[in-house]
Amino acid sequence: AVSIPRDTLVTRPECKDADGSNVAGAERVMFNSIYSQVGPACVVKTVEKMSGVRMDHYVEIDFAGFKDLVDAIGGVEVTVDQDIHDKSSGLDLTAGTHRLDGTESLQFVRTRHGIGDGSDLGRIGLQQEFMIALLGEIKKQDLLGSPTKTYKIADTLTAALTTDSELASLTALADFGRSMNGVDPGSMETIMLPVAYDKRDPNRVVAAEPQASTLWKAIRSDQEIPESAKKSPATGGGS
Repeated sequence: AVSIPRDTLVTRPECKDADGSNVAGAERVMFNSIYSQVGPACVVKTVEKMSGVRMDHYVEIDFAGFKDLVDAIGGVEVTVDQDIHDKSSGLDLTAGTHRLDGTESLQFVRTRHGIGDGSDLGRIGLQQEFMIALLGEIKKQDLLGSPTKTYKIADTLTAALTTDSELASLTALADFGRSMNGVDPGSMETIMLPVAYDKRDPNRVVAAEPQASTLWKAIRSDQEIPESAKKSPATGGGS
């Protein structure tokens, strides 16, 4: 699972907006601006251009749906190795293991002022940690092994999800969820796209080379990701 920092400057290809109008490509565009300016289809196209990897599906969950998902499965257990006190997100955790409800989980994945250097790069680490914990909880409860349970979770989420057309029905979404039952969270690897601070704007980052190209090549060829591809100059290491 690869996280792309929202402040990454990327090349946006020519896309069509929601009205079907052509939007010219552009260089040095902040990654998270593509969604708001052009829409999710252009986000997918941009990631495909960056990575050379085909995106088979797109799933977007809103804040309310995220909270509902966590509450529907009875919370998610996370372990933090330091106290986190973030007045901006409202997160207040002591070092140790905690079971978070939906509201606390949303605070956890949104916090950044209480962790690391206060940037989005530190927040990504928490988001990846939470994703693995969430998948572990789903696996433990066998929510994807039972059609009834999978359908119930999918039904909880439909109002809060935006997907590509192939996943647009409740049945298709439930079937897709069940297809992921074989994924073992314990063997998953989470990586942040290796980035370096932009030389022209230190508040932005760019893909670090050759690490980024090495990462995408390994994913395209279904090979083990080299340690060299996990080094992110902007953070001093992997994520």
